[in-house]
Amino acid sequence: MTAGDPGLFGPRSVTWQMHADPMMWIAGVRALYLQALHPRAVRGVHQNSAAFRMSKQGSRDAWGRLMRTADFVGTLTYGTTEAAEQAGAAVRGIHRRLSATDPATGERYGIDAPDLLLWVHCAEVDSYLHVLRRSGYPVGDAQADAYLDEQRVSARLVGLDPAGVPGSRAALAAYFARVRPELALTPEAREVDDFLRRPPTPPVLVPARALLWRQVAQLAYGALPAYAHELYGRPAPPPPAVTRRLRAAGRLLRAIPPTVRWRLPPRHILRAVERLGPDTRPAPYKLRRSAAILDGQEGTQGELRG
Repeated sequence: MTAGDPGLFGPRSVTWQMHADPMMWIAGVRALYLQALHPRAVRGVHQNSAAFRMSKQGSRDAWGRLMRTADFVGTLTYGTTEAAEQAGAAVRGIHRRLSATDPATGERYGIDAPDLLLWVHCAEVDSYLHVLRRSGYPVGDAQADAYLDEQRVSARLVGLDPAGVPGSRAALAAYFARVRPELALTPEAREVDDFLRRPPTPPVLVPARALLWRQVAQLAYGALPAYAHELYGRPAPPPPAVTRRLRAAGRLLRAIPPTVRWRLPPRHILRAVERLGPDTRPAPYKLRRSAAILDGQEGTQGELRG
């Protein structure tokens, strides 16, 4: 660990503040739902991993995959520059060795194909930004664009050319409009949906799954764009109801003291604060202070906080 190294983003970035929010977990599940609708991308995951297979071993692999993703995002955000670069190199190395087969054509393709990496990246950053903003996190329009621009660094670490990665809300919207015709509900996507709705759980934890996980999965699914609901073939609550529930979840989770939340493994934020000092603790108010200047108006944050 390099003392004083702010890492790839640093404490003044939008990424540094946003990624500390507990609603990132719900956003991550939304990203999985969205990513599964790209046939080639989800096929690559399915053919190379037991992550979503409905068996006891598969369930362990699934949760392990989710935790590894969270660890990767945490390392890129709060780790040292060296740790982040090493994590990116490891992921690129794994992807280079993996491929998938299109059952209809027999085509063999690498899962590190740029179009697949770009889809996964865009589905993730869109989900993070969408869920946090919709749940009341104070990110103004200019800060949202700044976040997407910052995330080109993350895209580089998984093997993408940052110049070809959307770095603004407008560019991201144009990307989704372009890719939308390629999306479909495949058998692999149905399997992801089944897993996320009813993940295999030891009998002793079934009540907790019904009480807690179901709420997380329903919130994440409800936060998807309308076209995703149409493809999955399951209705979602009206958008105003979803927004109310996201805001209620945000208030509840953010009421847990950050120092309590941050003690859960893998503790990236606590280590970053220890490395850089207490003034670098991520907090929503740090974005509120600058949002009016960046967006050119005071009213934006009032709408987000409401």
